[in-house]
Amino acid sequence: MERKIKTIGVLTSGGDAPGMNAAIRAVTRTARFNDMNVIGVMRGYQGLIDKEFVNFSSASVSNTIQRGGTILKTARSKAFLSDEGRRKAYENMVEAGIDALIVIGGNGSLTGAQLFAREYDIPIIGLPGTIDNDLYGTDSTIGYDSALNTIVQCVDKIRDTANSHDRIFFIEVMGRDAGFLAQNSAIASGAEAAIIPEGKTDVDQLAEFIERGKRKSKNSAIVLVSEAQKDGVGGALYYAERIKNEFPQFDARVTILGHLQRGGMPSAYDRILASRMGYAAINALLEGQRNIMIGIKNDEIVYVPISRAVKMDKPIPEELISVLNVLSI
Repeated sequence: MERKIKTIGVLTSGGDAPGMNAAIRAVTRTARFNDMNVIGVMRGYQGLIDKEFVNFSSASVSNTIQRGGTILKTARSKAFLSDEGRRKAYENMVEAGIDALIVIGGNGSLTGAQLFAREYDIPIIGLPGTIDNDLYGTDSTIGYDSALNTIVQCVDKIRDTANSHDRIFFIEVMGRDAGFLAQNSAIASGAEAAIIPEGKTDVDQLAEFIERGKRKSKNSAIVLVSEAQKDGVGGALYYAERIKNEFPQFDARVTILGHLQRGGMPSAYDRILASRMGYAAINALLEGQRNIMIGIKNDEIVYVPISRAVKMDKPIPEELISVLNVLSI
């Protein structure tokens, strides 16, 4: 028989993503509605080890839904990677009376949650909080839509300069192992190409782009590039250097958007998504669920085993690649 959950802990881990505060708010208020106590864990898993606990009430999350970043702070914890660190985290949880944990984060954060739950039999629910949108089993992750909108706004401004000077701009966006940000922001901004990690290894994506450009007789262009490194060099810099050496008739420039993509107020979509997922996380615990990630499929909340969410690849639909290729002619 499952022990009744009286107190939950909630933490954010890994890279911050717009909408994390909306998720914290939804978790806190849904838990309080169901007469559960809520303890906010500061600075992710490191906060579990250092016992950085704050009692949360409904008032604690007032006026936070519109804020970027995370009010719980976040950090990457090397100590949590060790057996000793996880044991200390568990002992602190027990001492604080935390019966279950809700982890808001990306692939690495949920991988840590899976290991922690397996070692200490803790009910853990994961919420997919990452701008990369790379977790399997959910159509969208918290923060992805906001980051996408930020990128598109930046590309729109850069295009003015690209057109004025007949330049090719390689704009590097986040997504070391996943090209969702690059591919969809390229479509949304009317870019000429996207170079992504999922590109076929037998195709030279740069040469393919240049050949398409020649057919159009265009000297200015926008190319979105995922940050995956090539030969130890950041993606955009690598391709700009190749342009200089292989296609010197073109004038290439690089813009690296960097952490700009993480900041700012969450979009309406991310606020709603995070609210639905936070609400669903508490209901999942009330149902006796554990070691699952809350996802969304076809606008319906789904439960995804954390093991599948972090281990399965999430492919980019071929349709998206075809859409960009056709519409960029």
